[in-house]
Amino acid sequence: MNELTKESPSETSLQKWFDEYILGLERERRVSLNTIEAYQRDLSELVRFLDTNGVDNWGEVSLKKARLFPAKMHQKGLSGTSIQRALSSARSLYRFLIERGVVSINPFDGVSAPKSPKKLPVTLSVDELSSLLDQHDGSTLSIRDHAVMELFYSSGLRLSELTSLDLGNIDYQQAQVHVTGKGNKQRLVPVGKKALEVLGKWLKKRGELAKNGEPALFVNQSGKRISVRGIQLRVDAWGKRQGFERRLHPHMLRHSFASHLLESSGDLRAVQELLGHSDISTTQIYTHLDFQHLAKVYDSAHPRAKKIKK
Repeated sequence: MNELTKESPSETSLQKWFDEYILGLERERRVSLNTIEAYQRDLSELVRFLDTNGVDNWGEVSLKKARLFPAKMHQKGLSGTSIQRALSSARSLYRFLIERGVVSINPFDGVSAPKSPKKLPVTLSVDELSSLLDQHDGSTLSIRDHAVMELFYSSGLRLSELTSLDLGNIDYQQAQVHVTGKGNKQRLVPVGKKALEVLGKWLKKRGELAKNGEPALFVNQSGKRISVRGIQLRVDAWGKRQGFERRLHPHMLRHSFASHLLESSGDLRAVQELLGHSDISTTQIYTHLDFQHLAKVYDSAHPRAKKIKK
């Protein structure tokens, strides 16, 4: 019997415990649907890899096989971030298997993904945001989309945070929104005057779409809570409508919120709190954006930095 295995091979089959693990996640209320889907994608990739390599059960995964998994993903062109996430999912699965007495050790402990260069977040200029946020017709869907984008830029919310908002999460008197972030962490974030104004317009129209008893702040044409994908498609459609050359993604509005706020205030800790980052190093990437802006100003304005024109 392999040193990892405590039960018979049939009881440690890949699909059996894959299904048990996902079912356990679904029963855990603090795990969002998006997180569960991410685990399913990552672990399905792992199951396919093990099947291809002749592994029938979780107890047969050696350290050598565990190290080969990220190498194969790297060969497919996946980013270091994606590979690291898949390894995190694998380690989490094995912790579950150890708790159930299926295996005795975690072969993915200590296995790391190849490092990839950090990409700076893409932001929009103030002029681009103005063209996006100031041009809307009076239709119900347009008002909803306008409210969604204003709230993104006003409060720097994550996409999943915005879709999970309920009617009671907006405090109009205090001008703030109660957000449930990653790890079920709660935070209060200010809401700007313009966003509150557009949200008020949306609330007057919301009843035309929302089903009775639906608690979601933003709903789709079926009257139910709008999905992550639904918002992505609508934001991208507005970007195309406004003539944006690049594809517009909701997180560009969050990135723009952080970048513009940091550029104006210079208060990294405050921006960290507003974004809901647990580690300030995550927020520090926006300082690079700020430096890029300063460098452009320097290059164009400093007498000894200007390029000599022939």
